[in-house]
Amino acid sequence: MTDAEPTADELPAYGRLAGVDYGTVRIGLAVCDPDRRLASPYEIYARRSIDADADYFRRFVRDERIVGFVVGLPIHSNGQESRKSSEARAFGRWLRQITGRPVRFYDERYTSAQAEQFLLGAGLTRKRRKLRLDKVAAQLILAAYLESNASADPGALW
Repeated sequence: MTDAEPTADELPAYGRLAGVDYGTVRIGLAVCDPDRRLASPYEIYARRSIDADADYFRRFVRDERIVGFVVGLPIHSNGQESRKSSEARAFGRWLRQITGRPVRFYDERYTSAQAEQFLLGAGLTRKRRKLRLDKVAAQLILAAYLESNASADPGALW
């Protein structure tokens, strides 16, 4: 392995990442550009079965050229992990196993509330907000992750 190659648990320095707002019924997805400057909502995937979900995520990685995932980790306001945190971690391990892509977990506190406020501000009806909420939450998770890495290493994204 050369210095330029990341280890199995590292996200590559360049390439498209996918943000994931994990849910047991729906999974919100967002993607960023290869330079990691902009996160955009992608879609909401309605879970079907283990095999169908695996097929979907393998296709998603291939078609969108995803090099890694940032999975939102539900944390209580006091900083403690929750039962949902364990589920998100298990999902991340599964995602890594079936796609071969590295996974990072990122604190998703308040992202659903922020997404709801954003969509309310856009004047969307309750039905339209529900159709967009999970992918906007995934966008917020991914954007926060990208921003935190940019501030930690200003040259990392440029």
